[in-house]
Amino acid sequence: MVGVPIARRSKRRIRPAAKSAVISDVLAYAELGWASCPGAYPLREGARACSCDRVGCPDPGAHPISPAWAAQATVDPALIAHWWGANPQAGVILPTGRVFDVFDVPTAAGVAALARIEAEGHPVGPVAAYGADRILFWVNTRGAPDDEDEWWSCHLDCHPDTIDETPGLRWHCRDSYVLAPPSALASGGQASWLHEPDGRPLPDPLRMLDVLADVCGEETE
Repeated sequence: MVGVPIARRSKRRIRPAAKSAVISDVLAYAELGWASCPGAYPLREGARACSCDRVGCPDPGAHPISPAWAAQATVDPALIAHWWGANPQAGVILPTGRVFDVFDVPTAAGVAALARIEAEGHPVGPVAAYGADRILFWVNTRGAPDDEDEWWSCHLDCHPDTIDETPGLRWHCRDSYVLAPPSALASGGQASWLHEPDGRPLPDPLRMLDVLADVCGEETE
């Protein structure tokens, strides 16, 4: 009896999944000492605008997934890889008031402020664009000063307050957070860096506040 040859199965080499761009960015933030946690993301189809469970979410795709986000935020690479590996569409939430604060201004004011800061030869620091509407400036945090009147929180999912003297300016500091690049935006596209963080010391917050407050005031005159 003639044996029938058995076809050999080709062996395909199984390669580990490539690290997603979001995980790489969040790990880079962790190397700077910037803690992060996963955020919701905007939905492009269906009746809901946000991946969260809230009906009529006031800030689609721009808030943390967990109400315990402040305690959850971490720089642990293993946990970061687990979170965004399981949910690659998740936004990137960075708590403020720890390593940095963030000033958040309308785009026109942000562009004018950038031009002024660069013309004066001062360091700009990290700057991000949120679509066509807002520009965010990363500055050194002042932590928790004794004068509590200097501070206000800007929770993105609760309609951030603005100060009457500086229309359009929001100061994300203690007990607040921002949505970091490359998170998806409800308006379309992604948050993106105009000036990427590079590990250099962050700008002084009060100097930056002076510039941004002046520009915001000029834009409303």
